Amino acid sequence: MKIRLMKRRYSNFFPAAFITFDIVALNLAIVIANLIRFGEFIYLDDHYSHLQLFLNLSWIAIFFSTRPNESNRESNLLDVINKVLLALVINLSLTFALWVGMKAYYFSREHLFYTFLIFSGLILTWRIAFYYGIRYYRKKGYNFRRVVIVGKGSSSEGLLKYIENTPELGYVFHGFFDDHSKDPRVLGKVSELNNYCEENQIDLIFCCLPKLQDEEIKSIIDFAENNLIKVKVISRFSGLNNKNLTIQQYGQIPVINVGSIPLDLVFNRFVKRAFDLVFSGLVILLLLSWLIPLVGFIIRLESKGPIFFRQYRNGRGNKKFLIFKFRTMKIHDDKAVKQAQKGDLRITKVGFFLRKSSIDELPQFFNVFLGDMSVVGPRPHAIPHNEEYQKKIDRFIQRHAVKPGITGLAQAKGYRGETSQFSAMYGRVKLDRFYVKNWSLILDLKIIILTVYSIVKGQDTAY
Repeated sequence: MKIRLMKRRYSNFFPAAFITFDIVALNLAIVIANLIRFGEFIYLDDHYSHLQLFLNLSWIAIFFSTRPNESNRESNLLDVINKVLLALVINLSLTFALWVGMKAYYFSREHLFYTFLIFSGLILTWRIAFYYGIRYYRKKGYNFRRVVIVGKGSSSEGLLKYIENTPELGYVFHGFFDDHSKDPRVLGKVSELNNYCEENQIDLIFCCLPKLQDEEIKSIIDFAENNLIKVKVISRFSGLNNKNLTIQQYGQIPVINVGSIPLDLVFNRFVKRAFDLVFSGLVILLLLSWLIPLVGFIIRLESKGPIFFRQYRNGRGNKKFLIFKFRTMKIHDDKAVKQAQKGDLRITKVGFFLRKSSIDELPQFFNVFLGDMSVVGPRPHAIPHNEEYQKKIDRFIQRHAVKPGITGLAQAKGYRGETSQFSAMYGRVKLDRFYVKNWSLILDLKIIILTVYSIVKGQDTAY
């Protein structure tokens, strides 16, 4: 058997290069924040020197534990950005925990804000530049991998079309191996695969399951592992067209899970919870600490009754929780739950402003901090409305696979306020289900930005 020499892979040097550029970007951000806040590049203060050391050490620890530099040829830009954002959220959470835990309130919040803002901008800029740079490099014919496909069929043809239409992946297709097809692109029978791979330095073998027996697959894998060749299997389930397929191991048996969602992963839930704690904690400390007394005083001036409106809603797993809002209506005896409508006489003058500006929703950051809600997620409906639409809309219950949010994709896309028509609720649920299946931290940030924009712009259905 021929001895296959491993090619020189410059990617082995990537971790060292990435962490070096990251640390340079972090310290550059600190220096710029020093200049903005204190008027000098090097701020000689022991507290800030310790903070700089902490930020550097924490980023190094986060880098090697979460590996935000790791990606494969198939990774898209959103995957790259999401990994970086996950690391940034963890770093911000650690800093926030240090700030609160050690009661280090002497640190300038403005300085911390500029540090993380500039660092985020720098690291995202150079990671995006690297992403497009390496793809352009591969598109020009460098850093390529030689590929063959075993098994000729519709799935393998679809894979080949994708490879040909995506040259930035850097895959060079040599041909098929199949025992029955007469296609001119077939290089030979499956039994001839090994010799061809050895003679042509093939890097990657795709195997099409429907065309191969288990013993053939095992033989190909054994050969590939003895020759430093990677093997990827085209599943017979590829026709399901479900991007949420994952593999789970039950003993020695691999099982395909067709209903997995991103927030099934413990790490993703940890990151989302860390973001929620930091975001809601800052809102409570910096905004609600003075806004609640002010708004509460104004509410009580206009009408008697409690400052807060409380109502049970369905949360994650369809479990009930008590939601908080600023009260925007007069105290009334209506027992039936009824959505607010345009010109609703129950709404107070102050309440109209609070609802129009969405200030009435701000107390829900306490729900977020307590863990019943998230900053972003499907909006929780009143329980009678939940029960009504669950009977009418297929897979409505999927909204409750994650925590409900103060805002969501549906609200960011304009489905806000009253849902008097069935089509409005159907459109809202459709977007909520998309969010559940496609969650990412960058999607959360995008929704928050779109929500702020829609509030500033104003919406006719917000009443």
